[in-house]
Amino acid sequence: MFDRRTELAASLSALRERIDRACEVAGRESSEVALVAVTKTFAASDVRLLAELGVTDVGENRDAEAAAKHAECADLGLVWHFVGQLQRRRCRSVATYADVVHSIDRPELVDALGVAAQAAGRVIAGLIQVSLDGAGATGRGGIDPDRALALATQIVATPGLALAGVMAVAPPDTDPGPAFLRLAEVSTQVRATFPGAAIVSAGMSADLEAAVLHGATHLRVGSALLGGREPRVG
Repeated sequence: MFDRRTELAASLSALRERIDRACEVAGRESSEVALVAVTKTFAASDVRLLAELGVTDVGENRDAEAAAKHAECADLGLVWHFVGQLQRRRCRSVATYADVVHSIDRPELVDALGVAAQAAGRVIAGLIQVSLDGAGATGRGGIDPDRALALATQIVATPGLALAGVMAVAPPDTDPGPAFLRLAEVSTQVRATFPGAAIVSAGMSADLEAAVLHGATHLRVGSALLGGREPRVG
C-alpha cells in the first residue's frame, strides 16, 4: 500500500543527510542552512505531511497554485516563499500570502510589489534575483550582478518591502561553482551597504552541495524531496 508520509519522511531524511555532509565539507553548521520545500504541482496534502515532518518553509512558482494551496494550509503557520518569476499583474495576489519573494529583478516590480504589500497591510521580505547566465541570456529572469546594489537601494526605500538578500539559479549544463561564487560576491557587496540582507538563496536538488560550499543560506529543493514532477491527487 502506498504510504506518502513514509515516502516523504525517507526523502527528507536523505536530503537532510546530504545537507549535513555538504555543510561538513564547507566547514559550516547545518543550522546555517534552511530548507525551502518547493511543492509546485504537488497537492496541499503533501504540504501538510511535510509540516508534520518538521518542514516550516514552503516554496511555490505559480501564483494561482500558490494562492489556493496557501488558503488550504493557512492553519499550519508556515513561511511561504514565492520563488518563480513574478509578473507585475500578479503582485496584488502574491502580496496577500507570500512572506518572502525570491524573484525581484527590476525596478518596476519593486514599485508594484511595494504598493501591493501596503494594500494588504503586510511587509514582504524581498530577495534580488541575480542573473548568472551571462550576456545575451534570456528567459529566466534576474538582474545583472552590477545592478544589484542599485535595486537593493530601491527596495530598502520602498514601504511594504524589506530587503532580505539575494537569489540566483545556476546556469544549466555547467559547473555551478563559479556561478554561486559570483552570487556570494554580489551578496558581500550588498551586505557591505545593507548588513541585514543576509539571505543567499541558491541551490536546488542537483546542485545544493556547490551552493552550500559558496555560502547559501536557503536551498530551494523540489524533486529530491517530493519526487518527479508528476501531479499527485490528494
